[in-house]
Amino acid sequence: MEKPTIFSGIQPSGQLMIGNYIGAIKPWQQYLDTHTCFFCLVDQHSITVKQDPQTLRTQTLDALAIYLACGLKPEQCCLFLQSHVPEHTQLAWILQCLTQMGQLERMTQYKDKKQIHSNNINAGLFTYPVLMAADILLYQTDAVPVGKDQKQHLELARDLAIRFNHYYGDIFTIPEPMIPDVGSKIYSLQDPSKKMSKSDTNEHSVIRLLDPPEVITKKIKRSVTDSLASIQYDPENQPGVSNLLVLMALAHDTTPEKIADKMQNGGYGDLKSQTAEAVISLLDPIQKAYETIRPNESMLMDLLHEGAKTARGKAQITLEKVYQAIGFVL
Repeated sequence: MEKPTIFSGIQPSGQLMIGNYIGAIKPWQQYLDTHTCFFCLVDQHSITVKQDPQTLRTQTLDALAIYLACGLKPEQCCLFLQSHVPEHTQLAWILQCLTQMGQLERMTQYKDKKQIHSNNINAGLFTYPVLMAADILLYQTDAVPVGKDQKQHLELARDLAIRFNHYYGDIFTIPEPMIPDVGSKIYSLQDPSKKMSKSDTNEHSVIRLLDPPEVITKKIKRSVTDSLASIQYDPENQPGVSNLLVLMALAHDTTPEKIADKMQNGGYGDLKSQTAEAVISLLDPIQKAYETIRPNESMLMDLLHEGAKTARGKAQITLEKVYQAIGFVL
């Protein structure tokens, strides 16, 4: 039987952070043997915010090297760049013609980004959820590993697939979300009411995958907790403490509740120290592998070109079906 297909991707703008690893890259690995996996660097999504060209190129190769350092192997999955597969934008235009303005106006991330980038509210920022839908539907994706903050975008992809199939026949697979119970959303160290973001201007809010141990320790020791002087996994009343418990639990492959039980007799200083140690141990093998992989740019480029060939092989089949269904002359 043909394996079910998974698609997922991360923007290469900014240095990848621990939330990208815990919420996306690490969970991907459990599907390598059971699914056909397409793991993309969605560089076209990155340019909804103005980018420095050389920085974007460098960070894209950095991100690919991190994918490999985290254990994603090209013989087990398709690793590629969104911009290397033009079918993504070709399908996105067709899906835009099926998307209602009201749907996009209700997108939470658009509302948030419109406030952050008020001087650059471009059309791409408004319509990029449709490109995200094209990313997913192009590969006849059965399931998408997503964090809670991306579920709304996946719902749009499902809506558009259902709408297209209703108008033109059974073309698209309807993707299902795969949301982990713990770690699907890591919060800012400085404002635990907000998601940790690699684009955060406050460096103390974010743990980046390539941060040295001393930097990780400093960031976690400066993290916001509370004045309750108790260690409990209670995201509603103790979001800062709960965020640290989640980080430590994921590093130790256990639950935040179990970590909280073990920490009952400790203070916040002890919690922060142990969390820092756990995160450093988690990231150490990734950082060592990255240092070996990243200098070999010719290998990275060859891998991307081969990945694009594989991705286009699947994408072209879907796009041809779409073109035939809507009446384009082939």
